[in-house]
Amino acid sequence: MFQHSNQNFSEVNFGTQDLRYSDLISCTFNRCSFSNGSLEEITTDNCRFIECDFRGALLNGSIHKESAFVNCNFNGANLFVSKFEICKMTGSDFSGSNMDGITIFQGDWSYTNLRHTRLVKQDLRGIKFYEADLSGTNLEKADLRDSDLTMASLAKAKLQGTDVRGAKMEGVDFKTFTISGMRMDREQTVLFSLSHGAKVD
Repeated sequence: MFQHSNQNFSEVNFGTQDLRYSDLISCTFNRCSFSNGSLEEITTDNCRFIECDFRGALLNGSIHKESAFVNCNFNGANLFVSKFEICKMTGSDFSGSNMDGITIFQGDWSYTNLRHTRLVKQDLRGIKFYEADLSGTNLEKADLRDSDLTMASLAKAKLQGTDVRGAKMEGVDFKTFTISGMRMDREQTVLFSLSHGAKVD
């Protein structure tokens, strides 16, 4: 375990270090590697990770508050029961990661790659998924009310029982997924009709 506050790291390889239970406060990590590292139950508070490599890292049970992970690679990482509160995750890649039991509270997940991830029954209310890639993602019974799904890709996503009422869905291609069992509001029904060539007066 280590504790760091108000420190800057650039191009450091942390992948070989045991960072379990560490506390990181107001630190900046620029192009650092945590690949295949042990980061179980780590806590980050107001930290910034820019273009960092978390491929294959163990982040299960980790807690992140108001931290930023910008253009980071989480490919194959274990995020089991991790928690992200009001975090900025823009441009990060989560393909192949284990997100079972994850908690996401608010935050900006725009431009993220969440292809084929499993977010069943997740509470994703109010989260910004602007232009996020949610292709093939399992969102069954997830709560996406009042989220921002503008221009998001939902091709072949599983949406049975998903609640999207109040979500922004402009620019979403409704022809690429099945809406059967999805809870929508009137505005989204209009967008769905328009995408299928209907003329709505």
